[in-house]
Amino acid sequence: MSTTGTRLFRLLSLLQHHRHWTAVDLAERLEVSERTVRRDVDRLRQLGYPVESSRGLDGGYELAAGPSLPPLLLDEREAVALAVGLHGAAHSIHRDVAEASVSALAKVVGMLPPAVRGQVETVADVTVGGQWSEGLPVGTLSADVLGNIAQACRDGVRLRFSYSTADGTGSERYVEPYRLVTLASRWYLVAFDVDRGDWRTFRVDRVADPVPSRNTFTPRPLPAEDLVAYIRERIASMRTVHHVELVVHAPLERVRSLARWATITSTSDPDRTVLTMDTDSLDWPVLALSSLECDFEVVGPPELAARLRACAERFARCA
Repeated sequence: MSTTGTRLFRLLSLLQHHRHWTAVDLAERLEVSERTVRRDVDRLRQLGYPVESSRGLDGGYELAAGPSLPPLLLDEREAVALAVGLHGAAHSIHRDVAEASVSALAKVVGMLPPAVRGQVETVADVTVGGQWSEGLPVGTLSADVLGNIAQACRDGVRLRFSYSTADGTGSERYVEPYRLVTLASRWYLVAFDVDRGDWRTFRVDRVADPVPSRNTFTPRPLPAEDLVAYIRERIASMRTVHHVELVVHAPLERVRSLARWATITSTSDPDRTVLTMDTDSLDWPVLALSSLECDFEVVGPPELAARLRACAERFARCA
């Protein structure tokens, strides 16, 4: 049975997310009687929220526009998702974006209820940030997964979860979680793998069904003082790097927009530019080249030429 305060929070959240509710629908969502719904609506009105009601077959409740915005209402999942976005933006290479994100995060956290604020602060407390020198593809990050991992790091309890590697191989892990690390748009967990007896790093977007246990553990010294550098080194030692080289049939100025992820060099021919890069995924050069409105030649690797041919055939079929 939910407390009155929690129920009021849920009721107001429902009214904000959907314009019109019948008493029956609200009662079902809140798992209370219609009479309790009416009492809760009256409490919201006493708190200053403009909840309007109507009678008849289409009767129900809706939140009318008021003279000022009501207090910010977020459930735990929404609050963690907001913290993820603002925390990531706070590590942006753009100084104005970073400063504005820090300011916005401070204001938002101050407006949240204590229980939800604690969840957001937990994510911030156990997270450190850094930047890659080049962009990386972004996986799907679950706010629920991230929140559970952060809580386990904060509470110092062991954690069980399912994990999938890059090739899709699945395994069950039992770890001592220590820190979350943000690197560009990816999140990583630094943990001691109990079954393997060694430190491991896990991409959070590949973690599923994390379940904190009640078993606390004695903290170990972290594997490195600079966890961002530690993650970079671990990833660099594991990934396969493709050296991409292209000759673009265009002057250097025309392809300068690609300089943020590749090296571009002029040639003796003013209408030819050499483009090189090292990447762990061929998806990035395919995407970048598709945005160029000019011809090019693939010097290497052969895998890139094959990927481009496959994409061209698929696009031709779709068109």
